[in-house]
Amino acid sequence: MTNATMTRPDRTAGTPSPPVSLAGIPFGRLLRVEWRKATDTRAARWLLILVAASTVGMMLAPVLAPAKIDQTYSSYLGFAGVGLSILLPVVSILTLTSEWSQRTVLTTFTQEPRRSRVINAKVAVSLLLAAAAVVFGGLVTAAGLGAAAASGRELDANLNLGVVLGYLLYVLLNVLMGVALGALFHNSAAAIALSFALPAAFAVLGYAVSSLAEWIDSSTTFEWVLQGEWSGHLPQITVSVAVWVAIPLAAGLFRTLRREIN
Repeated sequence: MTNATMTRPDRTAGTPSPPVSLAGIPFGRLLRVEWRKATDTRAARWLLILVAASTVGMMLAPVLAPAKIDQTYSSYLGFAGVGLSILLPVVSILTLTSEWSQRTVLTTFTQEPRRSRVINAKVAVSLLLAAAAVVFGGLVTAAGLGAAAASGRELDANLNLGVVLGYLLYVLLNVLMGVALGALFHNSAAAIALSFALPAAFAVLGYAVSSLAEWIDSSTTFEWVLQGEWSGHLPQITVSVAVWVAIPLAAGLFRTLRREIN
């Protein structure tokens, strides 16, 4: 009787194991995934529709009330910027909080353990949405100016590089403020509520202590950015950007990188 014996193949002598890729998921793929998360859900689509609707709605103000609102190119562009800033930061908040609120963070960070790459993809998507919103706001402004001109009114073509740059930065700063709050709080409801409550609270504080208004009230400092009024206001704008964007964003990124996943 012959006993059959089984021997394990020697991995050192046989075919080597497949090499482990150190490159991870390509950043382009991460970007596409995060773009779909930010735009391809029912909530995101409705939010983006509301962003567009609020921008168009704000543009109706100078078109329909020419006697009360300055009929200038920069005024129309400013209304477009304000319309975009109402709900667009909410989209960027959800981009940063969706993983934690929907409890998919374990899956995401298992697929890509380097959290910084995921965060970079989310921030990049928020900036791409801001860029698309800026273009959309420009088109809405052009349509509003066209409608105003068709009605026979005179418009002051006072656009310059400073005003256009201010419009771009205004939208970008509002989006980054949403990114910062989302990264800091990891909770959609809390971050969205605070995105509306905190600026209002600081505005009241600035009203009570007038010397602080020019430094911590984002509605004041960001308005200067939107209007391109940099002269004499650059220190206040810098402090406000640090308070509302830079510091919370840095703290939020640190927390995201260090937080334990349950």
